[in-house]
Amino acid sequence: MSIIHLSAVGGQEPSAADLAGIESEWPLIAAELDLLDAQIACVNAGPYASVLDRRRVRRAERRVLVVRRELADCEAVEDGAA
Repeated sequence: MSIIHLSAVGGQEPSAADLAGIESEWPLIAAELDLLDAQIACVNAGPYASVLDRRRVRRAERRVLVVRRELADCEAVEDGAA
């Protein structure tokens, strides 16, 4: 049994613009996945989380912020050029 209803998909493929949007946001998606991995490792370690575990979370948080800022800057440049 599939949880995806075929009527919702409608047999349509993503457009080139959709794929380009995903590709442009992929660095942010990857950074957020790294952050999630670091947070999960820290939660699983519980009270035994090391300094390195917490440092990994902080670095991942900073990376997400950097990538978000870069994407925002690119969007601002594109909006200004259009």
